[in-house]
Amino acid sequence: MTGTILFDPLLPWPVLAVLAVVVVGGVILALMRGLSGWALRGLAGLVVLAALTGPTLQEEDRAPLSDIVILATDESASQRLRDRPDQTTSTADALSAALIARDNTEVRRVTVPDGDEDAGTRLMTALSDALAEEPRARVAGLIAISDGQVHDADLPLDLPAPLHLLLTGKETDWDRRLMVKNAPAFAIIGESVTLTLRVEDSGAAPANNGVAPLDISVGGAEPQRFNVRIGEDIELPVTLPHGGRNVIQFTVPEADGELTDRNNTALIQMNGVRDRLRVLLVSGEPHSGGRTWRNLLKSDSSVDLVHFTILRPPEKQDGVPVSELSLIAFPTRELFLEKIDDFDLIIFDRYKRRGILPALYLDNVARYIREGGAVLVAAGPDFAGADSIFRSPLGDVMPGEPSARVLEQPYRPTVSDIGKRHPVTTALPGAGDWGRWLRQIEVDARDNSVVVMEGIDERPLLVLERVEEGRVALLASDHAWLWNRGYEGGGPQLELLRRLAHWMMKEPELEEETLTATATGQSMRIQRRTLSDSVPPVTITGPDGTVTELDLTEAAPGQFETLFEGPDIGLYRLENGDETTVIGLGPAAPKEFEATIAIADILGERVASTRGGVLRIESGTPRIRTVREGRPAAGRGWIGITPRQAYETQDVRQMALLPPWLVLLLAAGLITGAWLREGRR
Repeated sequence: MTGTILFDPLLPWPVLAVLAVVVVGGVILALMRGLSGWALRGLAGLVVLAALTGPTLQEEDRAPLSDIVILATDESASQRLRDRPDQTTSTADALSAALIARDNTEVRRVTVPDGDEDAGTRLMTALSDALAEEPRARVAGLIAISDGQVHDADLPLDLPAPLHLLLTGKETDWDRRLMVKNAPAFAIIGESVTLTLRVEDSGAAPANNGVAPLDISVGGAEPQRFNVRIGEDIELPVTLPHGGRNVIQFTVPEADGELTDRNNTALIQMNGVRDRLRVLLVSGEPHSGGRTWRNLLKSDSSVDLVHFTILRPPEKQDGVPVSELSLIAFPTRELFLEKIDDFDLIIFDRYKRRGILPALYLDNVARYIREGGAVLVAAGPDFAGADSIFRSPLGDVMPGEPSARVLEQPYRPTVSDIGKRHPVTTALPGAGDWGRWLRQIEVDARDNSVVVMEGIDERPLLVLERVEEGRVALLASDHAWLWNRGYEGGGPQLELLRRLAHWMMKEPELEEETLTATATGQSMRIQRRTLSDSVPPVTITGPDGTVTELDLTEAAPGQFETLFEGPDIGLYRLENGDETTVIGLGPAAPKEFEATIAIADILGERVASTRGGVLRIESGTPRIRTVREGRPAAGRGWIGITPRQAYETQDVRQMALLPPWLVLLLAAGLITGAWLREGRR
């Protein structure tokens, strides 16, 4: 039980102060006049003033409350190295038992897991959440068992008690780490991009020659090994081999005695993009679709177009002097012999043999195709005649052979059965409602070609073929421009041309036989595109060599997919039939393994501000002491907690110290006594 005097004045304090001045003035006046009762008058005034202040005696029945100690254990990824889990568990259990054995003490245990989305160790956030659930007036101490690698140490947090850090690990720990300082998400195909790498030792690293081996693997291929200096930045030029995603893996082999090899590998995933698409468009003669081809290609800012239209063939004789002609000479030798390999795509639009391009030049075009080039032939009536480009060295690489028939009748282009699976024509916008074309060249598709669009009576209209390293497309009509003009509703000419160009340029997203995977955190979506009706299960090989097989389900014609949750961070190899690919899951350098050596520097200032301490667990479990608030709370082999002496009030009683009757009696008696004393003078 405790007693406290409280004041509840009947008048405002300023008024009481004025009355006190009046009383003191009256007493002084009585003293100056020689009145013998001045002391009694002063006591009477004092009694009245005291009564006006409303003094009350308050008595409380209090029950003491226990002190709370928050014990936080770091269970993030870096705390699972070597013997750190055993250190953490045994120390936490020992401290918890010692604290519970103390009188009037409770323990709140808090677990600190890995932060979401590679956020690292959020120790201060966990302490903040724990403090929010407890009365701050009862918190007597905070103890964190961790390696000190905390990633939210700058979180503003007012700690009500000493914070102690107990470091796991050993002073002899050391680790080797591989870092990639700059890794762009995109790079231009054929152009070198420079990566900066660094191999660094931390902790009590043993003496060595300052050199470490580095393995580099591109796209899952066999790695190449190089020796690099430790602790120095390495400038590494890289040229992406193909478009789409390129996976580059850098690995430093595990050294004897290092803490972990989880930070010895860096996965870089860069998308290869083309700077510009260089297109050569050769129109055999002016016609309604020529300008449409040109406008479609020029509308794409990523296309560099060179367009020639043959307006005056050599055999034309109209009597006009050559000196009066303003036509540009066709630079055939420069384009078709010297610079043909600079073009990504060549389009022959209604071109026929006229002696402008000798057989030697066309033979060089065939060579260009076989070595990886791309040619699109938009056939007109001349393709079926004796002057057809088919009857040249290009005939050997054409996907279809003309039958010499030109069909002049309206028809609606359709996608073939296999075309519904081919990426060039699958899910084209507005399929079934396209406008009609009015002419088709009859061709017979060759054995190795693929007919993706059909015309009159299901005759081949768009035929594709791979020729060694290159690709050729044959459009057996010169009326595709009707779609662009909106004839009978038009059609997706621009989208079809874009897909054709990207397929011939071997862009990964337009390949008809591909195996791809897209990563989101630790999950991957595996997609298989094929012209077949079914596919075998996909085989997944994890970073640790674990093999998993998953069935693929058909999500769309020619597209099969499945989902896989990767258990570990690292490089996964996928196989499905003849198709293979690689993908990296997780960040290139997980934050938990950026630094693994146990240190006190990160939390040192925060611990010191609360007068707490930093101790290593390998030196033994510290003892628990009681310290007064404001005193140092840690020493050699011990840590302290500050008792808060919190309590709970169970009952409150109040009693007036100067009840009215007592005030009246005292004041009247004192005044009467003063009057009597002064009357006897």
